[in-house]
Amino acid sequence: MPNFLNKAEDLLVYTQTLRRDFHMHPELGFEEIRTAGIVAKELRALDLEVTTGIAETGVVALLEGAKPGPVLLLRFDMDALPITEETGAEYASTTQGKMHACGHDGHVAIGLTVAKMLNEVRDDLGGSIKFVFQPAEEGVVGQKGRGGAEQMMHEGVLENPKVDYTLSLHLWNSKPLGWLGVGAGPVMAGAEYFKITVYGKGGHGAMPHVSVDPILAASQIVNALQSVVARNVHPLKPAVLTVASMQGGEAFNVIPSKVEMTGTIRTFETETREIVIQRFYEIIENTAKAMGCTAEVELKQVSPAVINNRKITESVRKAAQELYPKTEIDTGLYTTMAAEDMAYMMEKVPGCYFFLGSANDEQGLNFDHHHPKFDFDEAVLPRAAALMAASAVEILKFK
Repeated sequence: MPNFLNKAEDLLVYTQTLRRDFHMHPELGFEEIRTAGIVAKELRALDLEVTTGIAETGVVALLEGAKPGPVLLLRFDMDALPITEETGAEYASTTQGKMHACGHDGHVAIGLTVAKMLNEVRDDLGGSIKFVFQPAEEGVVGQKGRGGAEQMMHEGVLENPKVDYTLSLHLWNSKPLGWLGVGAGPVMAGAEYFKITVYGKGGHGAMPHVSVDPILAASQIVNALQSVVARNVHPLKPAVLTVASMQGGEAFNVIPSKVEMTGTIRTFETETREIVIQRFYEIIENTAKAMGCTAEVELKQVSPAVINNRKITESVRKAAQELYPKTEIDTGLYTTMAAEDMAYMMEKVPGCYFFLGSANDEQGLNFDHHHPKFDFDEAVLPRAAALMAASAVEILKFK
């Protein structure tokens, strides 16, 4: 096998050019038409079997090795975010209100680079690689009521041929360039979306005694919900319950008839999730009632927790140690409360989701994901592509 790091560095101009083009033309979930078109064109140029239109804008390509073996799925997410960019970069978004603020532009460019490198060694590969370029990772629900990963699964991405293992990555601006996070077990939290509607009785702001104030009730609910993690969850079990928006009223002197709140719950373990959700419902219902109001709750699972398979994770570690012998690899259980819909595929098929540090303080490339000034050190691109390619080769050695 070739030295994938040398090869990836030779391809840096290719990878960087693609990444910057994607960055300048961000597309939201299920709208990645231009991005998907470029992806399909690049993959067809490699003479791969390419399928488009899966989950509306998803692209899948199959690379078959010369020898029999397992089927490995490599997944790369394509969507941007509804954020106005403030980086001032020469390759900044040209679309107002849309931005690649999470690194998915880098993921797509890395995926195409990996396809190019592995295609050159297909005669030495045992098994097949299914390249999956996925839309709508960022929690966007499509017309069929599912996010990108769920919809691709519904349309058969794990079949024909049946997938045996999965591999996915994320550039990670919470850590510096050179850091690698490759841990077995749960690494990203499961996520819920919630919407709470508190109903009261509207009226004049100067006569609150003849109204039932849903703003006051909603405020009490927000305060009470903060006790769930602090007092109901085991101190050594991570959990987050965040009320992120509150909307109620339009005039300074009018008590509204209802207030709407949205937010998220994040947990790793099933038992913790059940405790948080139970207390969540109890607090909302009883606090609203105590304040003379009623409440309705909409709760939806965004994704389960991402749990890395030990055997596959060990293969990624081995590849990383061979590629970067002088790098200290974080093989402990690095975890984040961020969520990832790749978890749906990993519930069905064992896999590994790993992280590569991409921040550079000296260059000011240290804003975190989903920030309007988010950008990463592009030196991570060949490092990521090389590790993905080398890990794929290691996993295809499985019998």
